Amino acid sequence: MDSLNLQNPVFATWVIAAALMILKAVAMSWLTVVRMMQVKGGYRSPEDLRRTPLNPAPDPRQLEPDERVERVRRIQQNDLENLPFFLVAGLLFVVAAPELWLARLLLYGYVVSRLLHFGAYITAQTHDVRAILWTIGSLILIAMTVIALLAALGA
Repeated sequence: MDSLNLQNPVFATWVIAAALMILKAVAMSWLTVVRMMQVKGGYRSPEDLRRTPLNPAPDPRQLEPDERVERVRRIQQNDLENLPFFLVAGLLFVVAAPELWLARLLLYGYVVSRLLHFGAYITAQTHDVRAILWTIGSLILIAMTVIALLAALGA
């Protein structure tokens, strides 16, 4: 497809936004590990209690949930629930050939809403704050999908 190359600024915008969201989601795995190392716990599997150089003094309490670790896991779960929709909706949106200003507004708006959602979640903001930020991203996904659907119906 002609629209799916980096010479198309709308596609390039989607690639940047998608890459940022994928890197953010992958970073959550690393943040989980960092948090588990900081608290020396929050492990999930019994084999994690084996004595190793990284866990020289295993303790059964290391399998108990730790809120600092679980918070990051919840953030990652939220990413895993939302990122696939963004990747697909964004690609459909690109194929619909929107104006560049609209593509940048929606694609980068989604990225900003997710980064702000992360900030709100990691700092334990209320559900209301997180819900507002999630809603912004969700409405952007709906808008991109509806634009793509209307473009396909009109083709």
